[in-house]
Amino acid sequence: MSEQTEKSEQDDWEREFDLRWAKSAPYKEPSARARMLAARWRDNPPDPAPFRAAPDHRPPRRSSWLSTALVLGSILALIALLGYARSLGWY
Repeated sequence: MSEQTEKSEQDDWEREFDLRWAKSAPYKEPSARARMLAARWRDNPPDPAPFRAAPDHRPPRRSSWLSTALVLGSILALIALLGYARSLGWY
């Protein structure tokens, strides 16, 4: 079992060595997406856009009072229906 532990420690050391070696490289190659966008933008640069630009068209927002009135109206209708059913003896 000690042979297994020794091998795993050696693998960890080699992996750590590889990571340190890779991170200390003087030149880091850009990702494939970065290379693709650079090539695309070289021929056709993108239009300037402000940070977090608003969309062109926004649908109108529903006002909160409409939702509140709908919920309260539904609750009142339910209470009235239960009161009516109770007066008839169904409930």
